Amino acid sequence: MSLVTCDLTVSLDGFVAGPKQSLEQPLGEGGESLHRWQFEEVEANVAEVAGILEAGAYIMGRNMYAGPGPDSWDPDWRGWWGEEPPYHAPVFVLTHHAREPLEMEGGTTFHFVTDGIEAALDRARDAAGSKNVAIAGGAETARQFLSAGLMDELRLHISPIILGGGERLLDGVRGVRLEPADVGGTGLVTHVRYRVLR
Repeated sequence: MSLVTCDLTVSLDGFVAGPKQSLEQPLGEGGESLHRWQFEEVEANVAEVAGILEAGAYIMGRNMYAGPGPDSWDPDWRGWWGEEPPYHAPVFVLTHHAREPLEMEGGTTFHFVTDGIEAALDRARDAAGSKNVAIAGGAETARQFLSAGLMDELRLHISPIILGGGERLLDGVRGVRLEPADVGGTGLVTHVRYRVLR
């Protein structure tokens, strides 16, 4: 059976984005430095990046798709990734505001889901077939899936920096047990794969 996974890069103090997120700095102050491992140590981390992109469907929060700001749509907004997002699979965006699906180059289509995480997961599982479903982020979306018992693996990529504030991953999550399954890393990141126990 396919898994529900989540890959997130976090700081040593548990933040997935720095303080003062904005359209100009969607990852907040210092947040971009979390992801240096994906760009500066590409060969050393190729398996982890491939694992992030192997899912058959993705789920993300509205802020990950459109950034901080009012929870409504700019009709011209097409995401942060340009005309060919890296997903190459269906992406289900959690939102309170309906919008028609947005088909992009390379096989990515953004679908906008207004009826909650369970409905998004059902649709993503149907779309993924035998492949995994990945919770792409952000922190609030990951917290919802963890708290609801709807995640099988949490894969943390821990960057050796301290942000001191911002969007913390596990705030408010209760009653979740994690079992380390794999650990690895490089000078810029420690990878820990946890099984989520129920």
